[in-house]
Order: sequence, then C-alpha cells, then structure tokens
Amino acid sequence: MRIVSGLHRGKRITAPNNLPVRPTTDMAKESLFNILNNSYYLEDLTVLDLFAGIGSISFEFASRGSTNITSVDQHQGCIQFLKKIDNELDLGLHIVKSDVYPFLDKNSGKYDIIFADPPYGFELEKFQKIIALVFTKELLNENGLLIVEHSKHTDLSQIETFQKSKTYGGNCFSFFGQ
Repeated sequence: MRIVSGLHRGKRITAPNNLPVRPTTDMAKESLFNILNNSYYLEDLTVLDLFAGIGSISFEFASRGSTNITSVDQHQGCIQFLKKIDNELDLGLHIVKSDVYPFLDKNSGKYDIIFADPPYGFELEKFQKIIALVFTKELLNENGLLIVEHSKHTDLSQIETFQKSKTYGGNCFSFFGQ
C-alpha cells in the first residue's frame, strides 16, 4: 500500500502479513479522493474511519491535510500498526480499539466524512445496521457523507439515504447522506 497524494505522497506502507486486512487499492483510493476534492476542502474535515485496518484511508486523509481523524478497529494487531505508522509520520490520528457497533452506539461526535470498509463477506443486514446507526445517532455534520466500501456484488442502493455508487475494479463505494 502507498499514500497516493499530499505531504507523504508515494510513501509505501507494508503491513505485517498476519493482519486480517484488505487495503483499498491505490486506484480506487485515488478515484475516491478525486470525488471528495471536488466537494470538500480536506483540511477542514472531521473524519471517522471505521474498520480502519492498516489505515490506508486514515493515512491518505492525514497526508492531504485533514487533522481531525478518528480511526476505529477492533483487531489489536491493526491498532498497534496504526499507532506505529501514526507515530512515525506524526499524523496525530485518534486511534480507538473498539467494535464498530458499540462505538457508533455510544459516540456523540459529529463528522463530515464517515468511511466504513467492513469485511467483504458482510451480510446486508450488517451494512444496514451501520448506516442506520450513523443516521439515527445523527453522527454526520450538515452536508456530511457516509461512504461504505464493499464488493461490487453487494447492492446497497435500496437503503433510504443512498445517493450514488462508484465502482472501480472489484471495489465499490456507496455514498449516503441527508
């Protein structure tokens, strides 16, 4: 994995092989950030990265100037890796070891962007639960966006707050908002 743009552009980050992660591809990540750059000033964003894994999305936001980033994952190895890279690059991430559902249920923060990249084997009901928690708990700021990364074989378009989806190879980003 590498950081695509910003202060740490081109920085390669190699995670240990024993972590249960599937990082967002560079092509998909670059396409996603091109979309976000057209609508947001990244330096001003408050970002929540759910299922952060090895931090591909968190590191990209930080490299591009976002300074208020919360990264959530429940795997201890991922948390240790996130902290290691955060310290090496002096990114200032807020890293939380937690299962996503209790984190969302107890959280009272507000975010401009919430990015969720759950495992590709996720059942539709689990996706729906994440989306429902984000909107019932009102975790998005005005004009905020929930972005869910999933397999192109998963269809989330029937969910009420769905806006659009973009597919890049086998990756799909679905966008949700008010």
